[in-house]
Amino acid sequence: MYILKIKGKAKIPDYIQIRDDHFTLKAYFRVDRPEKTLEKIGLEGRKEEILKLIQEIPFGKMIKID
Repeated sequence: MYILKIKGKAKIPDYIQIRDDHFTLKAYFRVDRPEKTLEKIGLEGRKEEILKLIQEIPFGKMIKID
């Protein structure tokens, strides 16, 4: 899986994309509201790790997670 952080403009907030190994979009959510989406896609067990990555990742960079 991959995580991509996208910078919003004006009234559009910052977003996170989670994509699978084929780059198919699995989740798209606001940076400030990840909890429900992580539960919905089955990543609640890795919530702490993913939240930490979201804070550290620079905008426009894609990070591969296992």
